[in-house]
Amino acid sequence: MADSVKTRLRALLPQRSDLDALRRDPRRDLLAGLTVAVVALPLALAFGATSGLGAEAGIATAVVAGAVAAIFGGSNLQVSGPTGAMTVVLVPVVHQFGATGVLFVGFLAGLLLIALGWAGMGRYVRFLPAPVVEGFTAGIAVVIALQQVPAALGVKAGDQERVWAVAFQAVKDYVADPALAPPLVALAVCFLMLAGARRRPVFPFSLLGVVLATVASAVFGLDLAPIGDLPAGLPAPSLGFIDFGSVTQLLPAVVAVTALAALESLLSATVADGMSVGEQHDPDRELFGQGLANLAAPVFGGIPATAAIARTAVNVRAGAGSKLAALTHALILLAIILVAAPLVSKIPLAALAGVLLATTVRMVEVGSLRAMARATRGDAMVLVLTFAITVIFDLVAAVVVGLGVAIVIALRSVAQSASLEEVPLDHADHSREERELLSQHIVAYRLDGPLFFAAAHQFLLELAEVADVRVVILRMARVSTIDATGAQVLGDAIGKLEQRGIVVLISGISEDHSDVLDRLGAASHLRDSGRVFGDTPSAIRYARNLALADPIPA
Repeated sequence: MADSVKTRLRALLPQRSDLDALRRDPRRDLLAGLTVAVVALPLALAFGATSGLGAEAGIATAVVAGAVAAIFGGSNLQVSGPTGAMTVVLVPVVHQFGATGVLFVGFLAGLLLIALGWAGMGRYVRFLPAPVVEGFTAGIAVVIALQQVPAALGVKAGDQERVWAVAFQAVKDYVADPALAPPLVALAVCFLMLAGARRRPVFPFSLLGVVLATVASAVFGLDLAPIGDLPAGLPAPSLGFIDFGSVTQLLPAVVAVTALAALESLLSATVADGMSVGEQHDPDRELFGQGLANLAAPVFGGIPATAAIARTAVNVRAGAGSKLAALTHALILLAIILVAAPLVSKIPLAALAGVLLATTVRMVEVGSLRAMARATRGDAMVLVLTFAITVIFDLVAAVVVGLGVAIVIALRSVAQSASLEEVPLDHADHSREERELLSQHIVAYRLDGPLFFAAAHQFLLELAEVADVRVVILRMARVSTIDATGAQVLGDAIGKLEQRGIVVLISGISEDHSDVLDRLGAASHLRDSGRVFGDTPSAIRYARNLALADPIPA
């Protein structure tokens, strides 16, 4: 036991190959880290402010979680930090429990991520249905955009629980007392980022927009609310406590943060692998590293973190080849706060709102959404439902409902693939009279596909309609799976046939399926009476002899 634990831990910790990668081209990794840091600074500030814990929380997350995930994660190219998806989950937590609740959510999510990595669950995240992923990604983009409405309009955000209600109230307040500067600055920064990204995707237009907005605010005396005072460095390690009842209420948010961190990180790692040559991430190590990052970030006042596709893509395009680039990005952000905190604190909130508005536009892949909506009606339903619930209610409910509907649709499709088909018994060595006798009194049915809860009752309805026969042969060699419901329904169908005086034979059943039937008592009496056969010809011979020995009058 101890040896297996050591082996598993050794597989999750940094490897010798990570150190070898650091030595390939450190100069290129350092430059890539600098590029990502310049792009990440305004995003970290904006996501921290949007979460409700303040811009300093975003910087603490980018520094601490970014460094820890870079060292312990399973990808050489990932860049981790605060993301828009996390703020969607955290805003209601801040509203109800304050900063301490957010810190506990991150800490508990870190524990769950470590457990998932240890259990080897990284490989299974890819099975999440694509319409669910696309639906909540688009929904998150809309929610983030709605969150920026108060800052973009230069009004104070209300205390409503739903973001659409906050945005609606902000518009009403703005109409009552309008000011041109905040929305113009927000739109200008947004336009600069979107237009600039088309020409030079790697250039940090977000930072340029923030700098220009800050300078314009100071030079022209614009009435723009700034971020506010920032600490010159990371806060001292601390973690408050909340009562057990509050912890239980936070569990849905913990599950949502865990799922988001796992999903975003593994999707980002997959994208990074596709953008590079010869890179292959370890999904379990990635979950383990993200778990450690989320344990560390709350201690320094940070919000839950995950790998970010946008920053990871910039890292790859800038030429990163090892973990040194992501680690450099975190250290440069720390240096900026240590040296230039007073300057950073003067950045207008409207400028950060513009950064996030542009980010939401880039989050939505219109072509992918259109293709998904046109694929099948089921996919379109899951996509729209997940999107709508994300915007109207919350992300946890959206993922649960979207996944549930996707599962139901999938089960329905699988159930429809199961069939009960009557097959002929026209062997060449039978005389014409025998074949006529067999066709009148013996019917064979071949069961194809899975016999499980979603398909079992339809099977019972079809089989119960069998009439005017003496013997029914159930050919089960092509049954792919049987669950408890399927076995029970099969037993019921056999019982109903036998109550009508019809002899039931089973052929070709596998050992595993036979064990399920025996445990539920569905066919044990058939085995005891010698009516279970290894192949169909043996069952046919038994049925023929039975019909000839005791024929049914015409």
